[in-house]
Amino acid sequence: MKKHLRINAHSAAQTENVIQKDCCRITVLTDSLVRIEYNENGKFVDSPTQTVINRDFPKAKFEYQETPDGMDIRTEYFHLQYDGKEFTPGGLVCMCTNVDLEGMPGGNMPAWRWGDKRSTLKGTARTLDNVNGACELEDGIMSYWNGCVCLDDSGTLTINDDGRVEPRSTGGRDIYLFAYGHRYKDALKDFYYLCGKTPMLPRFALGNWWSRYYPYSEETYMDLMEQFDAEDIPFSVAVIDMDWHLVDIDQKYGTGWTGYTWNRELFPEPQRFLKRLHDRGMKTTLNLHPADGIRAYEECYDRMAERLGKDPKKQEPLTFDITDPDFLEAYMEEVLHPMEEEGVDFWWIDWQQGTSTKVPGLDPLWMLNHYHYLDSAKDGKRGMTFSRYAGPGSHRYPIGFSGDTVISWDSLDFQPYFTSTASNIGYGWWSHDIGGHMMGEKDDELEARWYQFGVFSPINRLHSSNSKFNGKEPWRFKNEARDTMIHFLQLRHRMVPYLYTMNYRAWALDEPLCQPLYYKYPTKWEAYSRKNQYLFGSELMVAPITTKRIEKLNAAEVMVWLPEGMWFDFFTDTLYTGNRSLCMYRGIDQIPVLAKAGAIIPLTDDIIGTHADQNPEALTVEVYPGADNRFLLYEDDNETNAYLDGIYAQTELHLNWTERKFFIEPVNQNSYLIPEERYWKIRLHKVTADTAEVRINGNTAPAKVEKDGSTLVICLEHIHPEDLVEITLPGDTEIAGNQAAESLYAFLNQAEIRFFLKDQIYDLVMKHGKNIAAIMGEMQVLGADEILQRAVMEIIGADGRE
Repeated sequence: MKKHLRINAHSAAQTENVIQKDCCRITVLTDSLVRIEYNENGKFVDSPTQTVINRDFPKAKFEYQETPDGMDIRTEYFHLQYDGKEFTPGGLVCMCTNVDLEGMPGGNMPAWRWGDKRSTLKGTARTLDNVNGACELEDGIMSYWNGCVCLDDSGTLTINDDGRVEPRSTGGRDIYLFAYGHRYKDALKDFYYLCGKTPMLPRFALGNWWSRYYPYSEETYMDLMEQFDAEDIPFSVAVIDMDWHLVDIDQKYGTGWTGYTWNRELFPEPQRFLKRLHDRGMKTTLNLHPADGIRAYEECYDRMAERLGKDPKKQEPLTFDITDPDFLEAYMEEVLHPMEEEGVDFWWIDWQQGTSTKVPGLDPLWMLNHYHYLDSAKDGKRGMTFSRYAGPGSHRYPIGFSGDTVISWDSLDFQPYFTSTASNIGYGWWSHDIGGHMMGEKDDELEARWYQFGVFSPINRLHSSNSKFNGKEPWRFKNEARDTMIHFLQLRHRMVPYLYTMNYRAWALDEPLCQPLYYKYPTKWEAYSRKNQYLFGSELMVAPITTKRIEKLNAAEVMVWLPEGMWFDFFTDTLYTGNRSLCMYRGIDQIPVLAKAGAIIPLTDDIIGTHADQNPEALTVEVYPGADNRFLLYEDDNETNAYLDGIYAQTELHLNWTERKFFIEPVNQNSYLIPEERYWKIRLHKVTADTAEVRINGNTAPAKVEKDGSTLVICLEHIHPEDLVEITLPGDTEIAGNQAAESLYAFLNQAEIRFFLKDQIYDLVMKHGKNIAAIMGEMQVLGADEILQRAVMEIIGADGRE
């Protein structure tokens, strides 16, 4: 295989970490990760596999002792007993040690035995195709029950030095035991080393994607893009489904599901079409169903036939054989590369090959993902492909396509949990059919809620079927839904500076964008029970709304757990105190997105008429009070692999809440990557201050300072990469209180309930202030239902202040 189709692997373990007997081999990779092999012929695998590519961990600290029953291995975090024979529940036992069980039900952690899969925290699934609601998930590498999870690598194939995939010649068992207890982030970090890091995505992938299974032409597609422009709706990726190629073909060739030749009735000049999209700042992916091979009607057929030693005149179909290296290289070079030269940026691999090949145990989906991704990274370009999940190790080939989702509330309700839980197997870049793909019925509220989740998910890709009634354009929906959709699509592009920094964090620090709450709060049972609530990067926590609004109240309900500390509503600035659970209520225009105390969130307002793949000239930084914090804004060239060599720029944003100061530090390196001058808008939320002092490089500097509600806004022009900006608030600045009376009035005003009841509720709140017990007691006397009582309680008791 050519050099770019070979992986960079370090598959040999340190000899000091290996214990080998006649029929078994144990490799203590870390103090919590151990590889255990058994083979009656005494042969073991040192090559990389489809899942595991690096075993060269540093020397591990462990104690080894032979016993009458076999062997005993101890580290700081586990105690392993193995009889050296074929694996059995009695012969292979592991106990986690040094586990913090405070707050966990039962207060103890039982031993793991071979075959035990109780209470793993799950991982992900191959696809959501045709799933209406939930589906079964495969296991991840984490467990709260006994702290141990087995990753079975026995059935994978090996990868040789030439880059080819081969069946194992040894047979036997080959497992990796993750014994991390509740140290979930440690488990994930070592998993990423063992199986390879998640690579960075190009910047454009973090904007909005427009996708629809629909027979667009060049002109109808560009007309649609202009209509989006008129509505100020930004997109960064154009997904062209299968009608880009010929689909109505002579029956003698079979079906038109697979195709590689542009339909020139729809796209007479493909290169022109792709250039028009590039000129708009949009990248393009084309749909592939690589199943039926290359047939004689394809423009590339003669080239492919000659390359493979076939006679083009015979017009024999060229079978799509992903296991044949000659076919694979010809497919890349004769079919895909010419279209990439025309302007195709990456490929949507839409499967269709089933799950088997002529090589026993080899899934064609894995082969497609592996080689497509490697090929996409040729010539220093940052690789990316778009395809379904093919098992552990698939995180090396982002982005994941979750399949054709059924349009329903149940489907939406499953996706937040599905997305964050995928991090348990390192799979952090799922892309869903936002809005749902097929079946179901039109539901404006459902669509709006799905868009909101999409914006706070890894990839925001709108998609739908070819029904003429099932488009996702916001103007197809009622005004309240339309306005919400447009606002959130704009917000997604505003968030790209934050998302791109989290993209770097996922690669450099092994921290996926969407994380279950138990990653940060492993000893809090609430972190496990709130399955649809997740951490969104380092600064935010999200609880998507996945149910209909409550009739008459015009707000949907979601139960939210607030960890200890202060939390600020990203949309309203409402302050919430933590260490409790409560129901939150939101109209169609919002969902609970909560910023931690001290949160620093860089955004941009340059989203209309600019390209999402460029570093913006203007930045807005949302800053929340209550704690000191540092945020390293990450920027690079957005499209190459130079980041692997440390070629990037970072700007430290620093909130010293203790001293009431905020800093923009000079760019630390490679300042040529960012604009020579920047406009900065610093928004200090929820503060009592009405003014601030600004210094640039130690000198007092003019700045526009104004108050927007409880937010102090400081605007700075002509800031250079080498400048140090210091903003100082008055020493008596405090966190502003909630405007509970105004919020209650707004809620009651829009609620479709009896006017007399509205007056009574409002008056008794004015009478009792924040005496929640008295207010709730009187509301019960008034006959207010429990939901209305909880909604009022959220408003008046959010900050926990009496």
